[in-house]
Amino acid sequence: MPTPARLRRRRFPLLALGGLLAALVAASTGCAALDEQQRRWIFQPGTRTWWGGAAAAEGMQERWITFTSAASTEPVKLHALWLPAAQLNAPVPARARAPVLLYLHGARWDVASSAPRMRRLHDLGFSVLGVDYRGFGRSSAALPSEQMALEDARAAWQWLAAENPGAPRYVFGHSLGGAIAVQLAAEVHDEAGLIVESSFPSIADVVRTFKWGWLPVGPLITQRLDAGARIAEVGAPVLVVHGSDDTLIPPELGRALYERARDPKRFVLVPGGSHHNSNFVGQQQVRAAMAELFGLPAAQAVESASSQ
Repeated sequence: MPTPARLRRRRFPLLALGGLLAALVAASTGCAALDEQQRRWIFQPGTRTWWGGAAAAEGMQERWITFTSAASTEPVKLHALWLPAAQLNAPVPARARAPVLLYLHGARWDVASSAPRMRRLHDLGFSVLGVDYRGFGRSSAALPSEQMALEDARAAWQWLAAENPGAPRYVFGHSLGGAIAVQLAAEVHDEAGLIVESSFPSIADVVRTFKWGWLPVGPLITQRLDAGARIAEVGAPVLVVHGSDDTLIPPELGRALYERARDPKRFVLVPGGSHHNSNFVGQQQVRAAMAELFGLPAAQAVESASSQ
């Protein structure tokens, strides 16, 4: 049974998004202040690690990705966790065929929090790189924005290409990270596939699911994360996964995002899956969908002890 502390953690994103709606309704502080508040409430940056994440991250290799931001002209240093597939120890031709995957996490929690989910993807045969956006974990301190997170994801994508030449590359995004993953995949045009879990078409669509979502606050949203407007630009196969019991991002939003994608695509609704555990509960469904959609071998996954 979840502890009271864990229940409070699960409620926190709902309270934060509710705070976002309240700020939009009461927007009288000016555009700059409103944008800053939205960035705080949507991304919820910090160094927090989800319960059990640190243990699952043990043994993963640390990587640092450096670049100069085009937006701010400032140097950026991103902290990442790297989990190479066993095939990387094989001869060169086999290594070139081993798929690599960029993992983009959601709001509030650092990349170590996603270690259990990263390990399950690794069990499917991927080499996995998970990266913290600026403002998260040990990456450069900053108040994240949609533009900055996409720039960080792009830098990690380029790192994967440089370190794994010839390997097929996939993008995975969970929750808010799903919106970033869609935009990255729409831009790069060299991805082998896109996997989106527990995500949404836009922040405006999420706000409309709130009790007061009928209020006309859409024009006030500056951090739109409008994945629904970009997903049709993705030229690779698209897999959208959502839990039937997701109370933070309703499964209808995942379905709406899926509907806007081009074929080939698959939608996996995980019975009993929540916002955080669909990857664990639906392992068999996700593995089968990946095998069918991406042509990957249906590898026998090793179940994780964590249900994040």
